[in-house]
Amino acid sequence: MGVLGTGSSLPERRVSSGEVADVVGVERGWVAERIGVLERRFATQDETSLDFAVDAAKAALEAARLSPLELAAVVLATSTADRPVPGVGVQVQAAIGAYDAVAFDVNAACAGFLVACEIGRGLLAMNPHQEYVLVVASDTYSRYVNPADRRTYPLFGDGAGAVVLGRVPEGEGIFSAEISTDGRLAHYVTGGPRIPRPPTVAASDDHYLKMAGRDITSLVREKFPHLVNDAVKERGITLGEIDHVISHQANPRLVEEVARAAGFQPEQLVVTGDRLANTGAASIPIGLDVAVRDGRVRHGDTILMITFGAGMSWGRMLLQWPSAAPSHS
Repeated sequence: MGVLGTGSSLPERRVSSGEVADVVGVERGWVAERIGVLERRFATQDETSLDFAVDAAKAALEAARLSPLELAAVVLATSTADRPVPGVGVQVQAAIGAYDAVAFDVNAACAGFLVACEIGRGLLAMNPHQEYVLVVASDTYSRYVNPADRRTYPLFGDGAGAVVLGRVPEGEGIFSAEISTDGRLAHYVTGGPRIPRPPTVAASDDHYLKMAGRDITSLVREKFPHLVNDAVKERGITLGEIDHVISHQANPRLVEEVARAAGFQPEQLVVTGDRLANTGAASIPIGLDVAVRDGRVRHGDTILMITFGAGMSWGRMLLQWPSAAPSHS
């Protein structure tokens, strides 16, 4: 299985780190210097995770030159659904006209995209008569960050990314993947009220995202090199044979640090967090789509994707860009 097409969608509203600094009450250059984010996109009051998911899905289908009726499944990764029911995935299915596809949501927080890809890959492997799965990741975390919290508010942005998975020639596509979770670390990131709040209970900031930043940073520093080493060892390649590293954009400064420590050169790293911040589960597919549309990704390129998410979860996927996939170059 491999990626046959990519797509992404972003809000038009740009919010500079100077504006964010004013909101959280720090010097204007603090955000850019501290975490490496220059700007991000925020959804307007009328825009939803569904809106961005639909646009990204349509773009991926167009890139893959497929009709939505050819899809066997729509797997939607999000932890910021607009409402609990119905799921975002079924609404995407209806909006794009993929009426023959099963559709559902996956919530693995920022690690959701790779988890959804593994589910999609499994669905295709189980049924040789099914050819294509659409995987979409869409998050609007701007609605869940506290403007008074400088530890979280500057980190996040909104957007969606999507890929179409399908069969590719032998020796191409996805080589290997690994996903791990340690629920004992779930307290590192929390958000949303634990139970519906009775009308007699005063409103609070329960719904805001809360993060144990130092613990998360330590986890990323610990796991990143292991994920890289496992991927290259399993494939029998060197770091230099990896053309592109697309990591979850939790913090551009941290991503650059751990990639450098793992032995990668700056030109191997795809960075979108400086302009888009952390777009949750969408950060990896957005990064992939940006690299493809910029002409960085070419036929035969080897791509390593590394993810981290609340839970806590982490994982990696190693693939070769197939000869049948559009290059957009």
